[in-house]
Amino acid sequence: MSIPCFLSSAARSLSLSSPGAGLLSSRLLVPSSHTRQMDHLERTASNYRQNALYPAEVCGIINESETVKRLRIAVHPDFSFKAGQWVDFFIPGVEKVGGFSMCSSPGLLQREGVVELAIKNSKHPPAHWVHTTCTVGSQVAMRVGGDFFFDPSPSDPAVDLLLVAGGVGINPLYSILLHAKDLLHLNRASGGRGYNIGSAHLCYSARNTQELLFKSSIIEACRDFPDKFSCDLHVTQQSTDVDLHLQPFLNRRRITEVELQPHVDRERTLCFLCGPPPMIETLSKMLMDLGLPKDRIIFEKWW
Repeated sequence: MSIPCFLSSAARSLSLSSPGAGLLSSRLLVPSSHTRQMDHLERTASNYRQNALYPAEVCGIINESETVKRLRIAVHPDFSFKAGQWVDFFIPGVEKVGGFSMCSSPGLLQREGVVELAIKNSKHPPAHWVHTTCTVGSQVAMRVGGDFFFDPSPSDPAVDLLLVAGGVGINPLYSILLHAKDLLHLNRASGGRGYNIGSAHLCYSARNTQELLFKSSIIEACRDFPDKFSCDLHVTQQSTDVDLHLQPFLNRRRITEVELQPHVDRERTLCFLCGPPPMIETLSKMLMDLGLPKDRIIFEKWW
């Protein structure tokens, strides 16, 4: 796809002071010890990020829930990312830089030249801009970063993915789930010459079903490939009746060992966790108590 030439002005108009880049073996965003809340660039200063900053244009806006907007963004042909990564999100006229995980797969980028971001409303200037000012045609710029991703080579051994999400922590895990689905299609289309995904199970918790993002397409993937994909959806503050199509997958409680244990195999399971820090700490310990080695638990904390 081609990007209109006027988009280059969006990149030129932005301050491009780049934080230090480096690969974190722990693959997490380090929590702040200061009373002042650190912004995205400070928190991720030691995380890997690409050098290139690409102009981009918002080409679609979807109300994913009452508090979350999903942006479809047309990007430069050289833009690339791995499933699970995030972007530094630069907005002309907004001083603060956003940090948002992609919720689409690399396959969608290859097919349509777009990426998607699901952004929850807040007072943080980039998120506030998305919910109050952003329109189709808005120009932004993005730079890819993050050590939290799933990007297997065709020759890599098969793994069983365990994806555990809390709230908007679903975004990078949904990207990984969609990538696993693409890999499954590619492997079958190539007669087994692509990456052989074992299975993927998603445990996803939110306050209520309204805040369970992407729930319909998650369930669709599980029904299309019942031998490969499965999910447990959790709500902690549901006050209304639940739609019939959700009921077989829904639990009215927090994620517990009961849901996790059948999906933990110390040799085959690779777990990705993303959500609020207390949830990550609790579930990481729970998984290790179930016998999953620490180096097979990859997590990212978002504030």
